[in-house]
Amino acid sequence: MTQHLAETLHTPTGTLPGWWREAVIYQVYPRSFADSNGDGMGDLEGIRSRLPYLKELGVDAVWLSPFYASPQADAGYDVADYRAIDPMFGTLHDADAVIRDAHELGLRIIVDLVPNHCSDQHEWFKQAVREGAGSRLRERFHFRPGKGADGELPPNDWESIFGGPAWTRVPDGEWYLHLFAPEQPDFNWEHPAVQDEFRSILRFWLDLGADGFRVDVAHGLVKAPGLPDIGSGDQLKLLGNDVMPFFDQDGVHEIYRSWRRILDEYEGDRVLVAEAWTPTVERTALYVRPDEMHQAFNFQYLTADWNAGELRKVIDGSLAAMRPVGAPTTWVLSNHDVTRHATRFANPPGLGTQLREQGDRELGLRRARAATLLMLALPGSAYVYQGEELGLPDVTDLPDEVRQDPSFFRAAGQDGFRDGCRVPIPWSGTEAPYGFGDGGSWLPQPAEWAELSVEAQTGDPDSTLELYRAALRIRREHADLGAGDAVEWLPAPDGVLAFRRGGFTCTVNTTAEPVALPAPGTVLLASAVLESPGTLPADTAVWWEE
Repeated sequence: MTQHLAETLHTPTGTLPGWWREAVIYQVYPRSFADSNGDGMGDLEGIRSRLPYLKELGVDAVWLSPFYASPQADAGYDVADYRAIDPMFGTLHDADAVIRDAHELGLRIIVDLVPNHCSDQHEWFKQAVREGAGSRLRERFHFRPGKGADGELPPNDWESIFGGPAWTRVPDGEWYLHLFAPEQPDFNWEHPAVQDEFRSILRFWLDLGADGFRVDVAHGLVKAPGLPDIGSGDQLKLLGNDVMPFFDQDGVHEIYRSWRRILDEYEGDRVLVAEAWTPTVERTALYVRPDEMHQAFNFQYLTADWNAGELRKVIDGSLAAMRPVGAPTTWVLSNHDVTRHATRFANPPGLGTQLREQGDRELGLRRARAATLLMLALPGSAYVYQGEELGLPDVTDLPDEVRQDPSFFRAAGQDGFRDGCRVPIPWSGTEAPYGFGDGGSWLPQPAEWAELSVEAQTGDPDSTLELYRAALRIRREHADLGAGDAVEWLPAPDGVLAFRRGGFTCTVNTTAEPVALPAPGTVLLASAVLESPGTLPADTAVWWEE
């Protein structure tokens, strides 16, 4: 280890440079954000038109989910061309314009990169299938002969994340690996051509001005030698909880060290963000060592129940895991793959991140508002998923005929209800599509969303949107918020979290009853109305200044 890296490992993260250490990053799901041409599908020009809104909201950067050329078998996470824009979203000129306009507003742009797999319509894969067994292009993927007398069985027992076997047979009899949908063949990252190609892709987008990359399935690129059987069924329950031969293999780290060297060639603090599902936060920390990535999503926090004891355990564990590697901790409550937390917290604990029931909507929103203040008070970087600033719930009653989540169509897979968190967000007006565009929306919006639009909430001091705006402003201006690697826990009753950061204090009541608690200072912001400074209402968070 070099002297520089050794020093970094023992330096508090709050003293290190880097905008990402305290950034609030807003995730845009392009097809559901804003539609500029009236085709019912969000696009890059729509995003560009709404950048001033994001600047006013108070975020620091925008992460764009995939907009690359794609057959859309998995909402763009099946990429056919990593250097081209899918026509439904616009053109490369539009992407360039989004990046330029964002920079003029002081916003950074992070683009999604999907390196574990591509589309079955990618030219490499199409040619590999055409050329048949023994083709050298097949070495860039995981093609194998099958088991059984006639090769009629998959090469091993691996299951797809979307359900069913992780293998599909091609006409000449060989099988190819796809950890996700059959339309998403996995790359073989042992092949130098794959490594060369993605280094070139990185430079393409960095040259265009991208400020970084969110790396999809960052834990999945390298597979265990020999692709061994797992030896058990229902493998989905093992994900993120156990060592798997296709996830979190040590070989991924050399890949990211090579990528980090490329980003360090560019000015402007370009960043790498890992979507890495690992069994422990300590394993996650390996992805953000000083010569690898800059951030990793904190899925342990996202999946925590609304419970003070569990939340404190995850917060302490997360901060402790990141401290030795000098990386900021990240906090996230929702994204495009899980039930929105306004719905998740409306249900009894322990149901996980995929739900079908709406639950108690008012309770869910109250807890979601409190959870937001808790998240934004913690040291490190935070992620906001589009629409959560409006208090949007999941749409749980979508008709089967409109659903597009590929796991919905595979009975052995997940519930397939990710569409519920992907419904286009409401901007204005009293009827659908609520200012999303002039031609409807690709997923139907509920009638009650008229009350949740940006227009309806703007200027209302009690609205969730104004709560977010106020919280982000205070977070940006308060000297004791943002970057750091520790909190000072204060004595508190059961079910209550209380911690101090310098002259700032946050208290959170996760119980269903009000709690008597001495006021530690002047109220900066509260997630619900405070009847008395000495009483912390149920499911409420308060920010104080001493």
